[in-house]
Amino acid sequence: MPGLRFDLRDAPPGSAALRREVRAFLAEHGRGWTPEVRGRSWMGFDRAFSRAVGARGWIGMTWPRRYGGGERSALERHVVLEEMLAAGAPVGAHWIGDRQSGPLLLRYGTEAQRMRLLPAIARGEAAFCIGLSEPDAGSDLAGLRTRAERVPGGWRLNGRKVWTSFAHLCDWMIALARTAPAGEGEPRHAGLSQFLVDLRLSGIAIRPIRELTGEEGFAEVTFDNVLLPEDALIGREGAGWAQATAELALERSGPERVLSSYPLLAAAVEVAADPVPLGRLVARLATLRAMSLSVAGMLEEGRTPAVEAALVKDLGGAFEQAVPERLRDLLDVADAPEELRRLHACVTQVAPTFSLRGGTREILRGIIARGLGLR
Repeated sequence: MPGLRFDLRDAPPGSAALRREVRAFLAEHGRGWTPEVRGRSWMGFDRAFSRAVGARGWIGMTWPRRYGGGERSALERHVVLEEMLAAGAPVGAHWIGDRQSGPLLLRYGTEAQRMRLLPAIARGEAAFCIGLSEPDAGSDLAGLRTRAERVPGGWRLNGRKVWTSFAHLCDWMIALARTAPAGEGEPRHAGLSQFLVDLRLSGIAIRPIRELTGEEGFAEVTFDNVLLPEDALIGREGAGWAQATAELALERSGPERVLSSYPLLAAAVEVAADPVPLGRLVARLATLRAMSLSVAGMLEEGRTPAVEAALVKDLGGAFEQAVPERLRDLLDVADAPEELRRLHACVTQVAPTFSLRGGTREILRGIIARGLGLR
């Protein structure tokens, strides 16, 4: 039976100095962040902050310099991400582009696509979203109905995407669409392709979705005869499923899958009369962090740890949702300082999304079971 392996990784050389540098930057830029901003963590969208991060060279850190990157290691990037998440920084404007859209273009995009978009992402100027889930195919991507048909000079796109993070605020979407029906004897996901979609094009309607917090972090996107240029295709026609699967390994394994609730946990430890009961949560976090760091090392080695990433996402989502619930049991939140009360209220309202974004538990556990040869 196949197994899983999480090799322990050491912090990269110079990581302590890098952490100090990032912390000083965050102390300067985070003076006015409210508990609600820090509670939303990487789901906070602030273009000015993302441009400031880009100016420091902390977006696209591992990319080649000719595309605006810094040619640094994945483990150094992991250090920066951890510090951003620990502070509850509003990194959403560059998060998707840095985490997966940029690496996808590096791997499968044309040189023209890379030169056009990667430097803008690295500067914090181009915001990306992911066009995967659909109203009738949220957990069954192979059943998606969005279609891209060849027309003279390009493609005609029709369909709908939903639960798309920040679509109403972003510049670009990488959308998965059907370009051909699956042939007889082929898997259902055959015939899917990925497209680069300029969200300013005619025929695109975007409707924000209001959350429990009153904010609008997700959106529904409708494509009505949207004309895409020929070079909107990413990679090879019909290879979209394999490309998207590789992309999801980047989406599911990062420190944001274990640290979304961290600002709340850290604040609780600071004010707890007896922090010992919080030790179990801290121990779970330490284990998950080591697993996430291990996957970062695998990605740096050029591997595609899809199953390991799914496991980090599944366990991490459960942990992140447990933090506000457990703190409610362990602390008298009603009598806590105002900042902690507001932070707890925000994370409690946001927490239901932790087990949705990046794949539901059922989908993740199916991936893990197949990877282990159990189904």
